Amino acid sequence: MMTLIHEDEIRFDARDGYSLSGRIIAPDNPRAAVLISSGTGFPKGLYRRFAVAAAERGYACLIYDYRGIAGSAPKQMRGFKADIVDWGRLDYSAALDRAAALVPDGPLLAVGHSVGGHLVGFADNADRIRAHAFITVGTGFWGAHELSYRPSALMFWLLYGPACLALTGHIPAGGIWGGTALPRDVFLQWRQWAAKPDYFGAFLDQLTPHDFDAVTAPIRSWTFSDDRLCARRSAEDLLQLYPNAPSEHLRLDPSDIGADRVDHHGAFKKESAAFWPMVFNWFDQVSASSPVSVSN
Repeated sequence: MMTLIHEDEIRFDARDGYSLSGRIIAPDNPRAAVLISSGTGFPKGLYRRFAVAAAERGYACLIYDYRGIAGSAPKQMRGFKADIVDWGRLDYSAALDRAAALVPDGPLLAVGHSVGGHLVGFADNADRIRAHAFITVGTGFWGAHELSYRPSALMFWLLYGPACLALTGHIPAGGIWGGTALPRDVFLQWRQWAAKPDYFGAFLDQLTPHDFDAVTAPIRSWTFSDDRLCARRSAEDLLQLYPNAPSEHLRLDPSDIGADRVDHHGAFKKESAAFWPMVFNWFDQVSASSPVSVSN
């Protein structure tokens, strides 16, 4: 029998009342909820096919745009105040509550793409999550990228980005950046972190409150061998920022899922659909088990 999938565009308030753009993709009688949090500069539409496939497996999904991005962007980007920590404390936390409301009596699971895996520890309600699927999540430290990618990263941080800020007050969509427009403070904070081997870990004492130590739900991290931005070292360094979460890192070749190329965001494209059951099968397993708790 074909599963009937419902899709609804919504607006919901971040913790401070800022209006965020979201989309609910869910079947009738879902058995668990999934929050899907995007990478920096990727609009929520990238994740729609993945969310539909999850809904066909019985999961009610919420995809959304952080403040300053795509459907949650202001009319005027110059002067707009938002940084990455705001995305975690104000946007991710509110989206988490909204996703949980989709299946009030069921497990809540989370998918984080790139920066979507960084935000967990900045949310004060992340303890609601049963398990985290990280997809191409690594630190942004420029020295942890694959060697061939480092010149591009340095050009973005030292030349292109500062020139954009001087001319427009933000990072415009497209160009060598390639993503959606970015608020000024997102770029500046990201660049500051990217200069340190520990990435935002080097600044956590300045970024309180946060709850990275309090995250105890299991993390399974998938990366791909052709992703020059999220190299093996980058992914494994990021997992160290969640010291009390049981974690494992699975590094795949594109050929493992029948794809010619995956790179940093191709895991959510239809050409990578053979990868998606790996995530859903793991969610099936953990959502059927008792919550995992780790204490020192």
